[in-house]
Amino acid sequence: MDTKPFAPACERNREPILEVLRTRFADRRSVLEVGSGTGQHAVHFAAALPWLWWQCSDLPEQLSGIRQWLDEAGLANTPPPLPLDVSGQWPTGPYDAVFSANVLHIVDMPTVEAFFAGVGRVLSREGVLVVYGPFNEGGNYTSASNRAFDAWLKARDPRSGIRDIEVIHALAEQAGLRAIDDIPMPANNRCLVWSKV
Repeated sequence: MDTKPFAPACERNREPILEVLRTRFADRRSVLEVGSGTGQHAVHFAAALPWLWWQCSDLPEQLSGIRQWLDEAGLANTPPPLPLDVSGQWPTGPYDAVFSANVLHIVDMPTVEAFFAGVGRVLSREGVLVVYGPFNEGGNYTSASNRAFDAWLKARDPRSGIRDIEVIHALAEQAGLRAIDDIPMPANNRCLVWSKV
Protein backbone atom coordinates (compact mmCIF):
# COMPACT_ATOMS: atom_id res chain seq x y z
CA MET A 1 0.00 0.00 0.00
CA ASP A 2 1.14 3.56 -0.70
CA THR A 3 2.50 5.58 2.20
CA LYS A 4 -0.22 7.76 3.68
CA PRO A 5 0.43 11.38 2.62
CA PHE A 6 1.30 13.88 5.34
CA ALA A 7 1.52 17.69 5.25
CA PRO A 8 3.20 19.29 8.30
CA ALA A 9 1.38 22.58 7.57
CA CYS A 10 -1.97 20.86 8.20
CA GLU A 11 -0.87 19.89 11.69
CA ARG A 12 0.23 23.46 12.41
CA ASN A 13 -2.82 25.31 11.14
CA ARG A 14 -5.69 22.92 11.89
CA GLU A 15 -6.54 24.23 15.37
CA PRO A 16 -6.70 27.95 14.43
CA ILE A 17 -8.83 27.07 11.39
CA LEU A 18 -11.07 24.84 13.49
CA GLU A 19 -11.81 27.75 15.82
CA VAL A 20 -13.10 29.73 12.84
CA LEU A 21 -15.16 26.79 11.54
CA ARG A 22 -16.74 26.15 14.95
CA THR A 23 -18.37 29.57 14.64
CA ARG A 24 -18.93 29.88 10.90
CA PHE A 25 -20.16 26.31 10.36
CA ALA A 26 -22.12 26.01 13.64
CA ASP A 27 -25.47 26.04 11.79
CA ARG A 28 -24.27 24.35 8.59
CA ARG A 29 -24.99 20.73 7.60
CA SER A 30 -23.12 19.89 4.39
CA VAL A 31 -19.61 21.07 3.51
CA LEU A 32 -17.78 20.68 0.21
CA GLU A 33 -14.03 20.90 0.79
CA VAL A 34 -12.34 21.99 -2.44
CA GLY A 35 -8.73 20.81 -2.68
CA SER A 36 -8.66 18.38 0.25
CA GLY A 37 -4.97 17.63 -0.35
CA THR A 38 -3.87 14.86 1.98
CA GLY A 39 -7.23 14.56 3.77
CA GLN A 40 -5.77 15.58 7.15
CA HIS A 41 -7.95 18.66 7.52
CA ALA A 42 -11.09 16.71 6.65
CA VAL A 43 -10.47 14.07 9.31
CA HIS A 44 -9.66 16.64 11.99
CA PHE A 45 -12.58 18.95 11.23
CA ALA A 46 -15.17 16.21 10.65
CA ALA A 47 -14.24 14.57 13.98
CA ALA A 48 -14.51 17.88 15.84
CA LEU A 49 -17.71 18.98 14.06
CA PRO A 50 -19.75 15.76 13.89
CA TRP A 51 -22.98 17.47 12.78
CA LEU A 52 -21.34 18.30 9.43
CA TRP A 53 -21.41 16.05 6.36
CA TRP A 54 -17.84 16.72 5.18
CA GLN A 55 -17.39 16.03 1.47
CA CYS A 56 -13.75 15.93 0.34
CA SER A 57 -12.79 16.66 -3.25
CA ASP A 58 -9.59 17.06 -5.22
CA LEU A 59 -7.91 16.12 -8.48
CA PRO A 60 -8.22 12.39 -9.24
CA GLU A 61 -4.53 11.68 -8.47
CA GLN A 62 -5.01 12.95 -4.89
CA LEU A 63 -7.98 10.75 -4.01
CA SER A 64 -6.14 7.58 -2.96
CA GLY A 65 -4.21 9.48 -0.28
CA ILE A 66 -7.38 11.17 0.98
CA ARG A 67 -9.12 7.77 1.14
CA GLN A 68 -6.33 6.45 3.36
CA TRP A 69 -6.95 9.19 5.93
CA LEU A 70 -10.74 8.80 5.75
CA ASP A 71 -10.63 4.99 5.95
CA GLU A 72 -8.26 5.02 8.92
CA ALA A 73 -10.44 7.53 10.81
CA GLY A 74 -13.65 5.63 10.02
CA LEU A 75 -15.91 8.65 10.62
CA ALA A 76 -19.60 8.39 9.77
CA ASN A 77 -19.74 11.94 8.34
CA THR A 78 -17.01 11.65 5.68
CA PRO A 79 -18.25 10.04 2.44
CA PRO A 80 -15.76 8.88 -0.21
CA PRO A 81 -13.87 11.80 -1.81
CA LEU A 82 -15.07 13.18 -5.13
CA PRO A 83 -12.86 13.91 -8.15
CA LEU A 84 -12.98 17.65 -8.80
CA ASP A 85 -11.05 19.76 -11.27
CA VAL A 86 -12.55 23.20 -10.54
CA SER A 87 -12.23 24.14 -14.22
CA GLY A 88 -14.47 21.21 -15.17
CA GLN A 89 -17.62 19.53 -13.87
CA TRP A 90 -18.60 20.28 -10.25
CA PRO A 91 -20.76 18.08 -8.00
CA THR A 92 -24.44 18.94 -8.18
CA GLY A 93 -24.86 20.28 -4.65
CA PRO A 94 -26.27 22.34 -3.22
CA TYR A 95 -23.99 22.59 -0.19
CA ASP A 96 -24.65 25.08 2.59
CA ALA A 97 -20.89 25.53 3.15
CA VAL A 98 -17.68 25.36 1.11
CA PHE A 99 -14.18 25.26 2.61
CA SER A 100 -10.80 25.54 0.90
CA ALA A 101 -7.32 25.86 2.40
CA ASN A 102 -4.05 26.72 0.65
CA VAL A 103 -5.42 26.35 -2.87
CA LEU A 104 -5.76 29.80 -4.46
CA HIS A 105 -2.02 30.55 -4.40
CA ILE A 106 -1.09 27.10 -5.77
CA VAL A 107 -3.22 27.22 -8.94
CA ASP A 108 -3.16 29.61 -11.89
CA MET A 109 -5.47 32.63 -12.17
CA PRO A 110 -8.00 31.03 -14.58
CA THR A 111 -8.40 28.25 -12.00
CA VAL A 112 -8.97 30.84 -9.23
CA GLU A 113 -11.70 32.37 -11.42
CA ALA A 114 -13.22 28.93 -12.04
CA PHE A 115 -13.14 28.24 -8.28
CA PHE A 116 -15.35 31.21 -7.46
CA ALA A 117 -17.69 30.59 -10.38
CA GLY A 118 -18.11 26.97 -9.24
CA VAL A 119 -18.67 27.93 -5.61
CA GLY A 120 -21.34 30.38 -6.76
CA ARG A 121 -23.16 27.52 -8.49
CA VAL A 122 -23.00 24.84 -5.75
CA LEU A 123 -23.47 27.01 -2.66
CA SER A 124 -27.06 27.23 -1.39
CA ARG A 125 -28.78 30.54 -0.64
CA GLU A 126 -27.15 32.06 2.47
CA GLY A 127 -24.45 29.39 2.22
CA VAL A 128 -21.02 30.17 3.67
CA LEU A 129 -17.60 30.03 2.00
CA VAL A 130 -14.42 29.96 4.13
CA VAL A 131 -11.03 30.25 2.39
CA TYR A 132 -7.72 29.95 4.27
CA GLY A 133 -4.35 31.12 2.97
CA PRO A 134 -2.02 34.09 2.43
CA PHE A 135 -3.16 37.21 0.57
CA ASN A 136 -1.58 40.46 -0.61
CA GLU A 137 -3.12 43.90 -0.11
CA GLY A 138 -3.03 46.51 -2.86
CA GLY A 139 -0.36 44.55 -4.70
CA ASN A 140 1.91 44.53 -1.64
CA TYR A 141 3.10 41.64 0.51
CA THR A 142 1.86 41.74 4.10
CA SER A 143 5.08 40.20 5.45
CA ALA A 144 8.65 39.30 4.50
CA SER A 145 7.79 35.61 4.89
CA ASN A 146 4.94 35.94 2.38
CA ARG A 147 7.30 37.66 -0.07
CA ALA A 148 9.75 34.74 0.25
CA PHE A 149 6.94 32.20 -0.04
CA ASP A 150 5.63 33.88 -3.20
CA ALA A 151 9.11 33.76 -4.76
CA TRP A 152 9.28 30.04 -3.95
CA LEU A 153 5.84 29.46 -5.49
CA LYS A 154 6.73 31.32 -8.70
CA ALA A 155 10.05 29.48 -9.05
CA ARG A 156 8.06 26.24 -8.89
CA ASP A 157 5.27 27.44 -11.20
CA PRO A 158 5.27 31.00 -12.63
CA ARG A 159 1.46 30.89 -12.95
CA SER A 160 0.98 30.45 -9.20
CA GLY A 161 1.46 33.03 -6.47
CA ILE A 162 -0.16 34.88 -3.59
CA ARG A 163 -3.27 36.68 -4.84
CA ASP A 164 -4.35 40.26 -4.18
CA ILE A 165 -7.25 40.29 -1.77
CA GLU A 166 -9.03 42.96 -3.85
CA VAL A 167 -9.04 40.64 -6.88
CA ILE A 168 -10.33 37.76 -4.75
CA HIS A 169 -13.17 39.87 -3.33
CA ALA A 170 -14.12 41.04 -6.85
CA LEU A 171 -14.34 37.43 -8.07
CA ALA A 172 -16.40 36.47 -5.02
CA GLU A 173 -18.79 39.36 -5.64
CA GLN A 174 -19.22 38.30 -9.28
CA ALA A 175 -20.20 34.85 -7.98
CA GLY A 176 -22.92 36.33 -5.76
CA LEU A 177 -20.95 36.24 -2.52
CA ARG A 178 -20.85 38.98 0.11
CA ALA A 179 -17.75 39.35 2.33
CA ILE A 180 -18.61 38.96 6.01
CA ASP A 181 -15.27 38.41 7.77
CA ASP A 182 -11.49 38.59 7.41
CA ILE A 183 -9.75 36.82 10.30
CA PRO A 184 -5.98 37.12 10.87
CA MET A 185 -4.36 33.71 11.32
CA PRO A 186 -0.90 32.52 12.40
CA ALA A 187 2.06 32.69 9.99
CA ASN A 188 0.62 35.68 8.08
CA ASN A 189 -2.39 33.77 6.76
CA ARG A 190 -6.06 34.73 6.85
CA CYS A 191 -9.48 33.15 6.85
CA LEU A 192 -11.79 34.98 4.48
CA VAL A 193 -15.52 34.37 4.93
CA TRP A 194 -18.35 35.10 2.49
CA SER A 195 -22.09 34.44 2.42
CA LYS A 196 -24.16 33.67 -0.68
CA VAL A 197 -26.47 36.60 -1.33
